[in-house]
Amino acid sequence: MGLFDEIKKKLSHEFIDIVEWLDDTNDTIVHRFERYQNEIKNAAKLIVREGQSAVFVSEGQLADVFTPGTYTLNTKNLPILATLKGWKYGFNSPFKAEVYFVNTRLFPDEKWGTKNPVMLSDERFGLTEIRAFGTYSFRINDPGKFVVDVVGTDSNFTNYEVNEHLKSLIVTRFTDTVGEANLPIELYAANTSELSETCQEVMQPEFGRVGIEL
Repeated sequence: MGLFDEIKKKLSHEFIDIVEWLDDTNDTIVHRFERYQNEIKNAAKLIVREGQSAVFVSEGQLADVFTPGTYTLNTKNLPILATLKGWKYGFNSPFKAEVYFVNTRLFPDEKWGTKNPVMLSDERFGLTEIRAFGTYSFRINDPGKFVVDVVGTDSNFTNYEVNEHLKSLIVTRFTDTVGEANLPIELYAANTSELSETCQEVMQPEFGRVGIEL
């Protein structure tokens, strides 16, 4: 990049005082707001739309999280960031922080299935193979935890990336659950609702640890 390109890039961001995310995709879960050198002006306007949260991160540390609304950024509504930055008497100059917008809407009807058959021992049929397929829905219910523990520094985190992790976990916990249940094979098909509820109860604590509600 040439000198004039760098100057143009800096100037294009220098007067930006609105921090927002207009999502034009169907599958983005986390979007990092980009601007020159991660600088945000004092009294900048933050716009968080319905179905979103805004997460501020400073040097890898979780700071403040905003729910839907319009905010004028200052030390009063950035108490955690103010503490991390050591702002005792406010600030006038631009400050540096990463801002992540998180899509908090429900993602329904995601498909999962066992790629390989699950082997079960049955008194009547002996060693038996079973397969399972189904759907699940999820949403991000703790945006701060999700950004820090899952997203990291990824600038755009998609539904596909989340689902790859969730599907693997669901299959693993399903396999564990049916193995521990030790029921006759024919009872699994007759009790799918109960089995589904049991699997959800087993999985939710693990999902919750990274800010996801199943």
